[in-house]
Amino acid sequence: MKIKSIRVRAVAAPMKRPLATSTGALTVTPLLLLDLQTDGGIVGRSYLFGIGQHNLKPIAALVEAMAEMLKGDEVAPFDIEKKLRARYTLLGVHNIVLFAMSGIDMAAWDALGQAQGLPLVRLLGGTPRPIPAYNSKGLGIMPLKPLAKEATELVKEGFSAVKLRLGRPHAVDDLAALRAVKKTIGPQVTLMVDFNQGLTVAEALKRGRMIDEEGGVYWIEEPVRADDFAGNARIAREVATPIQIGENFMGPEQMAQALAAQACAYAMPDAQRIGGVTGWMRAAALAQAAGMEMSSHLFPEISCHLLAVTPTCHWLEYVDWADAILEEPVRVKNGHALVPERPGIGMRWDEKAVKKYQL
Repeated sequence: MKIKSIRVRAVAAPMKRPLATSTGALTVTPLLLLDLQTDGGIVGRSYLFGIGQHNLKPIAALVEAMAEMLKGDEVAPFDIEKKLRARYTLLGVHNIVLFAMSGIDMAAWDALGQAQGLPLVRLLGGTPRPIPAYNSKGLGIMPLKPLAKEATELVKEGFSAVKLRLGRPHAVDDLAALRAVKKTIGPQVTLMVDFNQGLTVAEALKRGRMIDEEGGVYWIEEPVRADDFAGNARIAREVATPIQIGENFMGPEQMAQALAAQACAYAMPDAQRIGGVTGWMRAAALAQAAGMEMSSHLFPEISCHLLAVTPTCHWLEYVDWADAILEEPVRVKNGHALVPERPGIGMRWDEKAVKKYQL
């Protein structure tokens, strides 16, 4: 099975719950849809998250350039990765270069699963099983009354864990938000918090100790700049609540650096930054070797497959940001994401919706 072409389409998918964080706000989800066409008629699908709509065009240009390099090549993800890494050595396999490579990798694995008639999890040697999930599509930075209301709604959607965004200008306001959500959801619901890299190391230590004293928080996510492994390591040493980082690891190599620096208690790679399926499997081996629990960041459609074969599987981050353009979104039951048995990743585009939201 060989690669004929890769089609890319940019969409702005509507969000049911716009999300404000310490570093910005999302009101729509900018996605780049990839369709990897093969000579056997099979189409491998994946999508990339552009973060901002203005980023979609350069990412699309990179995917299209890579597609020209790969035309006529076998749909063999490890060979594809080796070729593209060699071609981009001097530019650097980071940021949107790695995004583009990851999108192609995920689409290639999807095509392979379809060719074998197997869901990705089985292609990777595992079996479909429910994956513990937390509801991460809300609880942004907002006033306390709507924050408490949203916390109730997110739990009622069938989850026993939710994540709260922190990073307000004043620590006392973060504490008030934390207390409001804790009071609303009660001690039986697991609560994570995320600063989205919004603090200095000194301020992170201050607010981390504040959270320690308050109690009831499962992890503190990205308190400071993601690549400041020394700063994260200091916080991890001096704050009792576990530190979670990883969504910004640029490939398994950077994850290895973070683990060597003891920068976190938990890790949560992102499918488009870690290197797609191929990069994820290497990251999972690193987590296993370190004895570290590993969660996912966004991309629940593919992350449920990947976590099912991750030896130290921890939590799946659930968002519904791609649901508007999918025929069959991820299903959640009793606080767990269900891995679909459809061949490949199991994604098909709702073409009417794609046409409606296409940029």
